[in-house]
Amino acid sequence: MIENNTFTKIGSNMKTTITEKGFPILYSYTTPVAGRDEKGEFRTDRFYSVTTSRHINKWFNCDSKNKIGRIVKQSYINGLVR
Repeated sequence: MIENNTFTKIGSNMKTTITEKGFPILYSYTTPVAGRDEKGEFRTDRFYSVTTSRHINKWFNCDSKNKIGRIVKQSYINGLVR
């Protein structure tokens, strides 16, 4: 769950928040799509748009050929922020 629904804008249509467990979560537009947890970086298994993919890569400071973060189900990410 998100503490106090606080978000930090980090770019156009990009924002982050911190879960109650202290995990940072990246939102692209209004959808949580990536983050970090006790196992490291992760990204959604869903493809939303080229822009959302770009947001994830920018946040992880990587490019589309050298993706960072393990792939997790979108439901896992949703569970972290609800």
